[in-house]
Amino acid sequence: MNEVRKADHKRDVASYRARRGVFSIIEVPPVQYLMIDGHGDPNTADAYREAIETIYPLAYKLKFLSKTALGRDYTVMPLEALWWAEDMATFTDARDKSAWSWTLLNLVPDWLTEEHVAEARSRVEAAGGAPVLDAVRLERLEEGLCVQTLHVGSYDDEGPVLDTMHHEFIPTNGLRMTGRHHEVYLSDARRTAPDKLRTILRQPVEHTDPS
Repeated sequence: MNEVRKADHKRDVASYRARRGVFSIIEVPPVQYLMIDGHGDPNTADAYREAIETIYPLAYKLKFLSKTALGRDYTVMPLEALWWAEDMATFTDARDKSAWSWTLLNLVPDWLTEEHVAEARSRVEAAGGAPVLDAVRLERLEEGLCVQTLHVGSYDDEGPVLDTMHHEFIPTNGLRMTGRHHEVYLSDARRTAPDKLRTILRQPVEHTDPS
């Protein structure tokens, strides 16, 4: 029997690579994600904990469904999130996490459909369920032109990096911010010291002069 080749989007997609201390202007391809929305401090909000406890079981059930039913295996991608607030200064200045809204993301390959997600959802439910299964959706995200960098260190130390990105690099390069702040968590926070955490910080942008 031929071994099923495992796709690894983190290795194959260029937007999952970034360099510490370097702001890069990149074009991010459209991709689809499992998504769950919520609001509040990720360290204390029940909604955030429940979203984590839901998105991973569904992601792994979807992976095994793809491998067994479709003969197409892939590596489950790291957690990602979109973040926003009425006042974006809560990310760079006061870091008032209670004011943050978020969408947790887990990338899934384009060959998977709503029907596959529904089947994986039913398998998670049959195995004992997850807190907010009904809140998960499959949706395509088209970010396009973005600025990103690699942050190494605690999440709470992101503020100065984001301040430089938002108020220096982006305007200096004739760009303005458009979509929501995006983070890609390359490290497992449960197993990694805070000063070793590796996080891609991404901001969708557009040119201030379309010409």
